[in-house]
Amino acid sequence: MERFFSPLQRLLLTWLLLIVTGSLTLDALSFVSEILSILVAAGLIAFLLNYPVEKLEKLISRGIAAALVYGLAGITVVLAGLTVVPLVLEQGRLLSTNFPNLLDSARQQLQEFQVWSQLRGLPFDVPLVEQQILSQLKQPAQAIASGGLNIVLGTFNGFLDLILILVLSFYMLLDGERVWRGLTTFLAPEVRRRLTQSLRSNLQRFVSGQLLLGLFMAIGLAFGFWLLRVPFFLLFAVFIGTLEILPFVGATIGITIVALIVVSLNLWKGLQVVAVAIALQQVKDNFVAPRIMGNLTGLSPVIIFSALLLGARVGGLLGVILAIPLTGFVRSLAEILLDPSLPPQTGHFFCNPLANQPSRANTEAAALQPAIAQALIKEEPTSV
Repeated sequence: MERFFSPLQRLLLTWLLLIVTGSLTLDALSFVSEILSILVAAGLIAFLLNYPVEKLEKLISRGIAAALVYGLAGITVVLAGLTVVPLVLEQGRLLSTNFPNLLDSARQQLQEFQVWSQLRGLPFDVPLVEQQILSQLKQPAQAIASGGLNIVLGTFNGFLDLILILVLSFYMLLDGERVWRGLTTFLAPEVRRRLTQSLRSNLQRFVSGQLLLGLFMAIGLAFGFWLLRVPFFLLFAVFIGTLEILPFVGATIGITIVALIVVSLNLWKGLQVVAVAIALQQVKDNFVAPRIMGNLTGLSPVIIFSALLLGARVGGLLGVILAIPLTGFVRSLAEILLDPSLPPQTGHFFCNPLANQPSRANTEAAALQPAIAQALIKEEPTSV
């Protein structure tokens, strides 16, 4: 290749091949996205539960430790479902029931704002804004009304996928380490160790950190909204805390939506909600998040948002959640490739897993060597 292409041509050809390979890989992943999402979700659950299993494995067997941790996690989820979820669903039902009153209140406040703007010579057309809002709400309502059967079927398929994810995650928790060693056995030992350590560090800190930050936001906002006597306070707090799982933009989107709903009911109450939510978000970003997650990737904001867009394109919601830790993993892979003290600069990046395994003939010969040596000793003449 060096005879026919200059260094610049080789560089351009390499990048062209990488782009074409990446595009073809994305197209191929789109055909198996559902199966891949199930496997990734199951692996993620097993990965998060593996940390307490490793702690208990020092005292009891891994099977018993896995069953104990999995059972405790299931009990925790069931208790949360029996205590918090019914209250959230009840407040959601009340919000949907009062939705017409909410629209009337929003329309009235828009009209008051139009009067205020006209007195000050500001252009503001309430009928136009109202028409745009209703047109935006009309399309989703028609889609829900016409796709009732699809919603039922989708719920049933989602339940089956959930059962499959839970079963797979338990078996991955039991045997995941051996599967991972089998998948990475073709890598050089040092490369395998560095990549395993990087993937574990990125996933463990980021995913568990996002879950803890979401729980922090949900609990803190629920208490703050309750003190402010915000209607549907628990529903709004859980909604923002759940969106916190989406990195960087989730909490902001949730706060904006909740603020718009509360402002339509009461302007002053909406401003209080925004103030409390932003204050708690600042506490989370400046004090809580650095202690939980640290400097996770060291990536620039441009790369982070590009990774989020690519993750949404490939894996939807799950892709957005995993985009940042996987980007950190790719960064670690690039550091390994460019490190002069590691393969491939000092040796082979890949290895043959069968190269270190002795053949059957060599094994039999090695087993016969002690017997041959003893026979030779017996045949030697004794010295006088």
